[in-house]
Amino acid sequence: MRCHTLCRRRLFATVHSPIVLAKPPNLPQHASPPRPLDRFILEALASTPSERRTALPQLIQQYLDRSENVLDAQLPYEPHPSPARRVSFSADTASDIYLIAHVVRENDRNKITVSSGFAVHTSNGQSILVTCAHTLEEIRWSPLFVLSDGPHSSPPSSPDLSSGSFILSSLDSAPVAHPIASVLSSLHRSDLILLSPSRMQSPLRSLPISPYPAPAGTPIRAHFISETRPKEDGWQPWISDTWSKWVRGTILGYRDFSGQEATPGTYDALSHMLFQPLPTAGSSGGPIVDENTGAVVGIMLGSRMNSSVEGVRGWGVPAEAIFEMFTLPGLKVR
Repeated sequence: MRCHTLCRRRLFATVHSPIVLAKPPNLPQHASPPRPLDRFILEALASTPSERRTALPQLIQQYLDRSENVLDAQLPYEPHPSPARRVSFSADTASDIYLIAHVVRENDRNKITVSSGFAVHTSNGQSILVTCAHTLEEIRWSPLFVLSDGPHSSPPSSPDLSSGSFILSSLDSAPVAHPIASVLSSLHRSDLILLSPSRMQSPLRSLPISPYPAPAGTPIRAHFISETRPKEDGWQPWISDTWSKWVRGTILGYRDFSGQEATPGTYDALSHMLFQPLPTAGSSGGPIVDENTGAVVGIMLGSRMNSSVEGVRGWGVPAEAIFEMFTLPGLKVR
């Protein structure tokens, strides 16, 4: 998605495709005072020395170069996690979900994109963030800098331009930012990306991931966020001025890469999953959790028009896609 008008407005994670996705409403393109979260992200960029953060042009190049890269590490299979590991859906477990912010700034111009994400722990003890890729794609095409797909593309040389990506969390009700060090792998067809944080004092809290797709009709919980306080009960203050809630829902079915209906337990390729209710802006990249087992079974990406009869549905990717970026048990990567 290209942004042709620069403004002081944060863009939360949404998906747009003329083929399978419903078009989001056109937002007014006018300058407005930055919200508290925007100000915090810009302050984090300004206060983090360039040698302690990786600039976006470098992260974007890694995203392109490391497409379908298989890491030399295994991801534990946790279809039925222990009580200590399963997601409990209490207000406290919202701290297990993170915001991922990509930001570029040049003088008084800036662009910020924000999505949700969560951590997994590998067999070698590494903490890795899982999130959607389309927010990085969106900022990749910002007029502040446009990189080509070629291997010899060079980053902008303006001394006034600064950029980076950050993990945002909350500590004692105050937002905390930590730089992203690198992109480890990406699956463009699944809109997924793996991010490595820079060195941290303590590892990120991880979620259990199931390699098995949950059947249609499975009750789920999905971590939704909101820029303003919703009227419904159950929403809790989250990071900066945002609100969050583990929303109840249901898996409606699956689709293959051609958009045809697919069924778990067959030879069908389960490229995407349909669920309800519709995710809120900024929830993309967040987990879809089986309410019965407490394991992550999918990742939210946005919404799409399923049919004129069924209307718009939640659109995600099964959690089994995450395992495509890790070494399978018993296999060696050479």
